[in-house]
Amino acid sequence: MRFRATIEHVDTFAKIVQSVEKLQKKCTIKFGEHEMRIICPGDVNEGGIQVWSQIKVSSLFTAYRIQSNNNNEITISLSSEALLAALRSAAGPSSAQGSAPSFASESEVNMKLIKKGDKSVLSFEISAVTPMGRNLTVVQHVTVEVMRHADVERLKEPMCPEPDVHILLPSLAKLRTVVERLRPLAVDGVNFRANQSGELQLAVNTDNARVEVSWNGLTNPNTSVQGGDDSNAKDPTEMHGVLVSHKCLNKFLNSHVVSTTTIACICENHCVILYVYIGNVGDAGGVLTYYIPAKFDDSI
Repeated sequence: MRFRATIEHVDTFAKIVQSVEKLQKKCTIKFGEHEMRIICPGDVNEGGIQVWSQIKVSSLFTAYRIQSNNNNEITISLSSEALLAALRSAAGPSSAQGSAPSFASESEVNMKLIKKGDKSVLSFEISAVTPMGRNLTVVQHVTVEVMRHADVERLKEPMCPEPDVHILLPSLAKLRTVVERLRPLAVDGVNFRANQSGELQLAVNTDNARVEVSWNGLTNPNTSVQGGDDSNAKDPTEMHGVLVSHKCLNKFLNSHVVSTTTIACICENHCVILYVYIGNVGDAGGVLTYYIPAKFDDSI
């Protein structure tokens, strides 16, 4: 079993990990020949939020080499917090929040899977030049568990019904500000609703108050099948929604650091599926798929 790569876009990798780090203490990374998948299953997350991501190897790495007896795939479980700390250090002061050495030039970051004693570790070797002109090499190790094939096979992406609505969300950074302001009234959750006419609504209710925030003029992606039967076409102004945990919604919105385009798919009273694209949709380097289940099944 062998794995090594040069991280070409350290800052992007750090932002991807930052997007999922708040979900749970550990994440699963599946390295393949052409794709890397970061998985946070919902069985250990409060509220059941899950992430299943697909990232193109070419969008993050160069000199990428992987070899294993399992179709050249290696799956590891590791601390998302430790991985983020290593990547922030490698990315430099702007991402490391002062925890990294000060480099005068772009650093070269090599990542490889090695044995250290009786443990497997993901090793990050960071080489750069200091402002004083000296060569500097920093090595960081993140302990990992190489998962057995049988355990990997038990990881299953959730099955969901056909969405009722697809809609492009406004800026996640702005949406995060709104959701944070709704927090004091969102004890019972947030009603997340949209229609096929470009309208999005977030609403919270208490015994004494109701607050609703609306957006108009958003884009609904065309998901119709060519030649399909339009006889049962739905009213595009009809709102479809789901009640979700405010905490889950807020955790998802940590992905604002990497998002360029985000598409929300609402399965009424079942879940919200959110596709966070890394780069433009047409040539995206990858997508983070979040599943936020309904808080309960009452009609909203």
